[in-house]
Amino acid sequence: MQPTNPQEQLRDLIEPLYRGKFWMQLTGVMLILSGLMTALSIIGLIVAWIPIWGGWVLMQAAGATGRVYESGDYLEMKHAMRKLKTYFTIFGVLILIYLIIAVVGLLFGAIGMGGMMSGMGGM
Repeated sequence: MQPTNPQEQLRDLIEPLYRGKFWMQLTGVMLILSGLMTALSIIGLIVAWIPIWGGWVLMQAAGATGRVYESGDYLEMKHAMRKLKTYFTIFGVLILIYLIIAVVGLLFGAIGMGGMMSGMGGM
């Protein structure tokens, strides 16, 4: 039977996320630690903010999820969903950037290999 009270409906909707709250928090902490470890290298300093930001946003989403489950507050539900959207946007863009860098790296590698092979053929 579906809940009829609006607060109970929100609680029912957020329950799957609430059950995964621990994993959201753990992932958030691990991302922040990963970002801090990445920041220890010179090149890593440039990109370390991305996992830190993603971890922070995920921690905020987990916190808002818990508040929604406890209170049934509509605004907290909206906040939690907005934070999850931001988290997935951050990592969606990050994955696209990594894929582009990988393809460009493969192209440069193939061009370099082709140049080496053609240079060896003239010997």
